[in-house]
Amino acid sequence: MKVKEVAELVGISVRTLHHYDDIGLLKPETTESGYRIYSEKDLETLQQILFFKKLGFPLKKIKEILNSQSFDRGEALQVQRKMLLEERTRLDNMLATIDKTIQHAKGEIDMSDQEKFEGFDFRHNPYEQEARERWGDKSVDESNTKINRMSKDEQKVLGEEFDRIYQDLAAIRHKAPDSDEAQAAIKVWYDYLNKIGSYSLDAFKGLGQMYVDDERFTKNIDKYGNGLAAFMREAMAVYADRNK
Repeated sequence: MKVKEVAELVGISVRTLHHYDDIGLLKPETTESGYRIYSEKDLETLQQILFFKKLGFPLKKIKEILNSQSFDRGEALQVQRKMLLEERTRLDNMLATIDKTIQHAKGEIDMSDQEKFEGFDFRHNPYEQEARERWGDKSVDESNTKINRMSKDEQKVLGEEFDRIYQDLAAIRHKAPDSDEAQAAIKVWYDYLNKIGSYSLDAFKGLGQMYVDDERFTKNIDKYGNGLAAFMREAMAVYADRNK
């Protein structure tokens, strides 16, 4: 199949396929006249790329996985299926909470505080493995241990505090990252992280950089306000450099 045919079949752009070729992620055969021709094997590889991408893996990591000598497509499909089932369960729980909340808002049912937060699980961090790779096991394990020792009520308070900090940061994201107001707000975030883990100033600065480098972080953080991830990256870097 030619590149345009593959793009139409899969529902992605020709430009995306060209990018995958340029970075060595998916390299089809090229004819003498310069046309890219995709084989059945290439389509299977593309399917794997899109599965991993949908699960939040960055392209660099996908390339490492696919190029690994231990990679097995059958095993990968089983793992991907398991991950998608877990994600479906999490989404089903959150949808059920939304439906109950709608009924509660209409006065149709009563809803306990615990029911309002069903589906939100702070014990599971989808970015945990990447954090381990960046900073090692110690900080992540310390954070997990502290959270797992908390009661449901304590975890609820933790979640509310997280949300409040991000709302406060979003409200000032158009100010200079090195302003006194921005630095005071980012210090609250630094203190929060060290309440549940152990982050050095260098790790804090590196985390801020990841907010921009990793589109998963950017997407989630910018839900609080467009440009928040970039603002936090700059403010965290200033804070780290000033306090070393």
